[in-house]
Amino acid sequence: MAASEAIQTISRLTPLADVLLMIDAEVKPVTPRTSDVSAAAGRALATDAMAPARPASSLALQDGWALSSDETLGAGGYSPAPLARMPPRVEAGQAMPAGTDSIAPINAVKVAGGAAEVLMPINPGEGVLAAGGDSDPAIPLRRAGERLTATDVAAFAAAGIARVTVREPRLRVLPLRGSGIITAAARLVCTDIERRGGAARFDDSGRGLGVAMAAESADAIIAIGGTGSGRNDNAVQVLAREGRLAVHGVALTPGETAAVGFVGAIPVLLLPGRLDATLAIWLIVGRRILDRLAAAKNNDGEMTEALPLARKITSTIGLAEVVPIRRNAAQAEPLASKYLPLSSLARSDGWILVPPDSEGYPVGAPVQVRSWP
Repeated sequence: MAASEAIQTISRLTPLADVLLMIDAEVKPVTPRTSDVSAAAGRALATDAMAPARPASSLALQDGWALSSDETLGAGGYSPAPLARMPPRVEAGQAMPAGTDSIAPINAVKVAGGAAEVLMPINPGEGVLAAGGDSDPAIPLRRAGERLTATDVAAFAAAGIARVTVREPRLRVLPLRGSGIITAAARLVCTDIERRGGAARFDDSGRGLGVAMAAESADAIIAIGGTGSGRNDNAVQVLAREGRLAVHGVALTPGETAAVGFVGAIPVLLLPGRLDATLAIWLIVGRRILDRLAAAKNNDGEMTEALPLARKITSTIGLAEVVPIRRNAAQAEPLASKYLPLSSLARSDGWILVPPDSEGYPVGAPVQVRSWP
C-alpha cells in the first residue's frame, strides 16, 4: 500500500446533530442489575423506585404536648383555654395518642394543681407527620431513567429500601499512547464516567485498540489518541478494519478529528490526543453514549447559570463550539476558542456550547454556563 493511501484523512465533518441522532438510534441500554442502595449514587434507575407507606400511623415531629386542636380555639396568653384532661407528653418519632391531632410546644401548655391549660391556638396537624406522609406507595420516589443523587440514596435507605434496579454501563478507557496529556485526559474521562453512574476501566497506555475491541469485555470503548493524519495515527483505520466506522470527523471544535463506530453492538468512541479536544467531544458525544447505555433521561443533572457575556464570541457557521468561561463580576468572560490552552481550562469556571447555526454572541448576550467535570 502506498504511504499516501495509509494516511488517515477526513472526507467531511459530520454535523453534530447527525452524530447524536446516530448514537440515539444505535446505542442500546445495558442489561439492568440490582444494587445495594448504598452503592447506587449516580446510577440510573432501570425501574421506578417505590416505597411502602411510611409511617404506618401518625407520628410526632417534635417534642411537646399531644392534644386536639379544637380545644385550643381562642386560646391566648391572657385568656388560656382549659383542657378537659391532662395532655400526654410525647417525643419526636413517637406515635400520636388516640384522640389527638397536633403537638403543642412545651411552653404552650401550663400545668398547675393537676390541671392544664393551653396558652395559644394550635392548628390541626401542627407538629405531626400524618400516616403515609413520608412516602406514598402509589407515587414513585424516583422514576426509571433518573440518576440517583446522594440525597436520593439517603431518602431511600430511610424509607426502608435496601436494593434498587439500575443500569451501570462498563466503559473501557484506553490511552493509545504514553503521553502525559493523553493519560491526564483518560483519567478525566474515567472520573466523569464514575460520577455519572458508569464503571470505568482504565487500561494501561499502549495497549492496542484492536486488542481492546477483540476482548469485548465492556459496554463501550473510549480510546484517546491517533485520530489525526500523523505518521503514527491509525486508530480510525483499526476501527474501520476490525469493526464498523460510522463517523470520522465531527463538526465540533475543538475535537474535529474524533471518530465513532461499533464493534458488533458495542460503541467505540475515538477521542483526539489533546486535552481540550478530548474534553469537548466527551462532554457532548461521550456523555450521550453513556446516557444511552444507561437509558438515562435527558436530565444530566448539571447545574447551569445564565450570565451575560463580558465580550463577544465569534464562531463559524456549521461548526458547534465549546468555549471556556470565567465568571467575572457577574458576567461570563470567554477565555479562548478553537484551541483551548491548558491555562484557559485551569482558570475557567465552566463552559458554553455555541450551536452550529450561530455566528457567535454579542457583548451582553445571556449564555448558559455549565460546570466542568
